[in-house]
Amino acid sequence: MNSEVFRRSTIKKQLEITLDWDLIVIGGGATGLGIALDGISRGYKTLLLEQADFSKGTSSRSTKLLHGGVRYLAQGNIDLVIEALYERDILLKNAPHLAKNQSFIIPAYSWWNLVFYSIGLRVYDFLSGKLSLGKSKFISKSKTLERIKTINSNKLKGGVIYQDGQFNDSRLAINIAQTCIEHGATILNYFKVKELIKNDNGTVNGVIAIDTETKKKYSLKGRTVINATGVFVDDILKMDKSSNKSIMRSSQGVHLVLDNTFLPGKDAIMIPKTDDGRVLFLVPWHGKVVVGTTDTLLNESSLEPKALDKEVDFILSNVNTYLSKKVTRKDVRSIFAGLRPLAAPKEKSKKTKEISRGHKIVSSDSGLISVIGGKWTTYRKMAQDTIDFAIKARMLQKKKCVTKNLKIHGANEIHNLNNHLSVYGSDQEEINKLIQENIELSEKIHFNANYLKAEVVWAARYEMARTVEDFLARRIRILFLDARIAIESAPVVAELLAKELNKDQDWKLEQIQNFNNTASNYLLDKANVPKIYF
Repeated sequence: MNSEVFRRSTIKKQLEITLDWDLIVIGGGATGLGIALDGISRGYKTLLLEQADFSKGTSSRSTKLLHGGVRYLAQGNIDLVIEALYERDILLKNAPHLAKNQSFIIPAYSWWNLVFYSIGLRVYDFLSGKLSLGKSKFISKSKTLERIKTINSNKLKGGVIYQDGQFNDSRLAINIAQTCIEHGATILNYFKVKELIKNDNGTVNGVIAIDTETKKKYSLKGRTVINATGVFVDDILKMDKSSNKSIMRSSQGVHLVLDNTFLPGKDAIMIPKTDDGRVLFLVPWHGKVVVGTTDTLLNESSLEPKALDKEVDFILSNVNTYLSKKVTRKDVRSIFAGLRPLAAPKEKSKKTKEISRGHKIVSSDSGLISVIGGKWTTYRKMAQDTIDFAIKARMLQKKKCVTKNLKIHGANEIHNLNNHLSVYGSDQEEINKLIQENIELSEKIHFNANYLKAEVVWAARYEMARTVEDFLARRIRILFLDARIAIESAPVVAELLAKELNKDQDWKLEQIQNFNNTASNYLLDKANVPKIYF
């Protein structure tokens, strides 16, 4: 591996060398990274700028599911189901180190529901065809209780098993960014676009951006500029034209993370109908259980959205209806909220189910292309559609999409669920080399977690981690799994990052304080926030 290409100093040099880009992508979440990968793999000179860290917002806060769209069957959105099934298959093949098959059980408490779920999932099996991860099947009450020991047995009739996909969202984002760089793209986090550049005809042909670390301003010219900023898409549209109307609505989804004692087996649970008619998932993930999600329309967007009390109560109430082991607020190891960017209808609706779950591509009079909506499962297709849109608009020369068979950085077929380093795929060997060079890097960052000091060094050198939060939240997932352990790990991580990034003591102390402030929002029980002295 040519590790030098991943160093920030090396990447930034391209801003001085390349005077004109074919493609400038604003936004480093699933959508933007997918577009950048599609663009560079077709041969376009590609630049991506992200105002914070890759997948800092929505794209690191999913339910961790690569789903073919079971929930969309009830809505009759067959096209979206078929598209998701196809894209799920591609992602499982192209990133096997991060994506896997996951079994789900739908518990049924009436014979009618058991028949209804069975028929619905048979339709899902039919639509899956050769892309199926395994046929759905009915299981008895005793078998359901055997597989899910904590399920509420009162009036339980049985269950229906089906297969879907699961993945690690922010790890995938980092690996896509690395794949882009390996193919020649310039991908930078902590670069905030402040203004759009236009020619005399009013056509957007570049951006003015600031490196938020150095405060240096860059004027960057590009043939095609794509706004892939998710819930901030309207902010860029306002830069283009202050009178532009909003084309996006934010829907907040909250997840609670519990110990696996609440779901000790390998199966996930899909609660088919909650109090408000939606579905809820309990999914085993990295030794914990992710429970969610909610669907609350908001009028404002932020990088660190906060869960509402009513959302927490909603999840706890519905989960406790289905579990024999009751969940309390004190059982929550971490809580995280994410904002979905939904394509708004012509007239604002108060019901999220009336807003498009698919993606939408729009072009402004200035030539600015904006992408809204969509989800991780179909990120590749969103990217393909966006580049094809630009080609059709004669903004880019026609070139064929090649991402269907493009392996993501780190891809390998080796799976060892007992080794947390397996998420690095082929890079695991490189991390082991760091340990061989310095045995101290084999030490854990926290006595009650498996993560190693070597992972901090690796993230700083080769995965563009710039802050304590970058590492603890998105390079490893400990902030999302156990916020208290994350807070207690911050000083060790800050020390290692400061050394790698050549930062001083003041920077280190500021990093610890900043992370503590952010991580406290991931704790539901604020009474016992760990005290970190530094």
